[in-house]
Amino acid sequence: MHYHFFTPEIPTTVSHGRLPHWEQPHACYFITFRTADSLPRQTCLELSARRATWLREHGIASSDTRDADSLARLSPQDRTEFTRECARAWHDSLDACHGACVLREPSLRQHVVDALRYGDGMQYDLDAFVVMPNHVHVLAGFAAAGTMRQQCSSWKRYAATRIHRALGLRGRFWQAEYYDRVLRNLRGLEAWRLYIADNPRKAGLSDDEYTVYLRPEPIVGGEQARTPPAE
Repeated sequence: MHYHFFTPEIPTTVSHGRLPHWEQPHACYFITFRTADSLPRQTCLELSARRATWLREHGIASSDTRDADSLARLSPQDRTEFTRECARAWHDSLDACHGACVLREPSLRQHVVDALRYGDGMQYDLDAFVVMPNHVHVLAGFAAAGTMRQQCSSWKRYAATRIHRALGLRGRFWQAEYYDRVLRNLRGLEAWRLYIADNPRKAGLSDDEYTVYLRPEPIVGGEQARTPPAE
């Protein structure tokens, strides 16, 4: 199946949870979902305070930090820096391995791997993934707009059901929301592939505490990366 990077000329579907989710047919995404206990309340407060401080230093009062119109007052360069800084802090907090981190256990981690691999080559195509002790990163392409959001829910539901059964537990296993970023160019794809491959080392994990997969050849590249599929 042929995929392409984000193309402004192609219709885009935008859905909203706590975060916006942009989807295009035959597009590729970097996706992160995490366990419900992966970011303690104190860590979330610290992230919010860090965000507010950055904005205040750039002329936006803390009372305006949830206001999209206020954020729009930032220059394009500052908005890019703000997004990058927030994402870096969030990912660093996940790599601190808060919570029970039950996915350190290979047999439990395998349920997540099975969920990701089940529809590969049919509903979607996997480019890369890593299952960390308390979160998961995935690079994948989806043929139809709207299916990425549905597939994330399916992955999480499948894995959570089997992990709960193995542990004899009930309740929420995954955080309800997830983070996704539609890929815009080959440089971004290569950067996220490198991030996935390097994430265990960055978090200081031993070999039995994670599972990583990298497709031998990226699912999009070269001319394929620049040419949208024929309608």
